[in-house]
Amino acid sequence: MDKTEQTVLAGIPVNAVSLTLTRSAIKMQHTPRWSVDKVNTVHDLLICLTGRARYVIDGEDIVMEPGCAMLIEANMPFRGQSISQDPYTGLAQHFTLEVFGQMDLISHMKLRRSVALPHWTMLEPLVRYYRESVPLSSTTLNQHHMFMVLLIEFLEAAFQGWRPQQEAALDNSDQLSLAVMVAASRIAADPLDDHIVEQVLESIPYNHDYFRRIFRRQVGFTPLKYQEFKRMERAMGLLAGGLSVKRAAELSGFGDPYYFSRMFKHYIGVSPAGYKAAERRHRDGQFPRGEEDGKVIYPLQRRPS
Repeated sequence: MDKTEQTVLAGIPVNAVSLTLTRSAIKMQHTPRWSVDKVNTVHDLLICLTGRARYVIDGEDIVMEPGCAMLIEANMPFRGQSISQDPYTGLAQHFTLEVFGQMDLISHMKLRRSVALPHWTMLEPLVRYYRESVPLSSTTLNQHHMFMVLLIEFLEAAFQGWRPQQEAALDNSDQLSLAVMVAASRIAADPLDDHIVEQVLESIPYNHDYFRRIFRRQVGFTPLKYQEFKRMERAMGLLAGGLSVKRAAELSGFGDPYYFSRMFKHYIGVSPAGYKAAERRHRDGQFPRGEEDGKVIYPLQRRPS
């Protein structure tokens, strides 16, 4: 089955992650003679706007050019130099990204060190605005939110997988919650894979029955039911896009449209046909009285599994 276009961080709650900009962004403006040899104590995300530069990090040669982004992890020595006659410009932002305020999220990810940002046509104006609006010495709420957009775009493009987790004491709630979030993220990223739940459970260093109970307590579903729910979310997008119930069922991993319809109503609270009709009505602006803001009238159901 084809993979869905889910995000790497889809299973991680917003309030579990904290981003800190440890200093104001660096507005890179380097001449052809520029070079650097240093170590940062925090992570550093670089995005190139003009020119080219070559870096050497942990024995790896990396060329930065317009539209490229590179992550230099904390405490990683690096060397760099300009390799173009045009000025090498862009931005560099020092940051930390933690879960539960004490665990570094980046260290749990396997990432390509540099990538060409896939949505550069849209992101370039944001990068330029971010660079030009940087305050001299402080960080602002505006900067924080803009950088989170850029960081997520990099992580989505650079992500290669989660690093193996080490078994922790059962009373280590933070480590266990991280394991749940990683598992949820893996399931959400590929819910059409019939074997994804089995693979996730095999990769965790916890008793499977115990982990299922903790997963259900934190996410609201067992891992298998969470996979079904993510398939239903995919189906919602397909139905809203105009596909038939039968086709939406097929593309969401259900061979039987009648079973799909029953499960859709169980999770979403309305039949697929009813959902499709309501979405069409909302697009046309025909909201029922009291729902002029377009609020959905059938909240997603989190039912006991």
